[in-house]
Amino acid sequence: MAFGRLERRSLPQPMSDINMTPLIDVMLVLLVIFMITAPLMSASLKLDLPRADGAGPVNETPQSVSIALQANGALYIGDERLEPAAFAQRLTEIGQRGGTPPEVQLRADQAAPYGLVARLIGQLQTAGLNRIAFVTEPGAAASGPR
Repeated sequence: MAFGRLERRSLPQPMSDINMTPLIDVMLVLLVIFMITAPLMSASLKLDLPRADGAGPVNETPQSVSIALQANGALYIGDERLEPAAFAQRLTEIGQRGGTPPEVQLRADQAAPYGLVARLIGQLQTAGLNRIAFVTEPGAAASGPR
């Protein structure tokens, strides 16, 4: 038999590290919940709007002005050919009419130089006609991408 000291066992040390695994699990679950519910919250808003009698029916037909540019620089409003000075004056008259300015349907010849088209667009914007639609003709090449 041996006589000697009894070994003392040390007490377990307290944990000084935080276990991050449960925190990360909870955060990932919350992230998934928000990812699923966020698009649903902004999808639509149902309102029961009040009814009221208005002054009259709203004019739903948009006004439009047809403007054409030939390759040689000739300008047309509708079917009427105008000289550049008369054309600019007519654009100013159209732009200064009461109400919302009409939409301009611009038909430019394919062979018209880009500079003429750009100058015409500048004249339209100066006259206050900012809604410009480019009119094209459907063709075989327009049926699909190249």
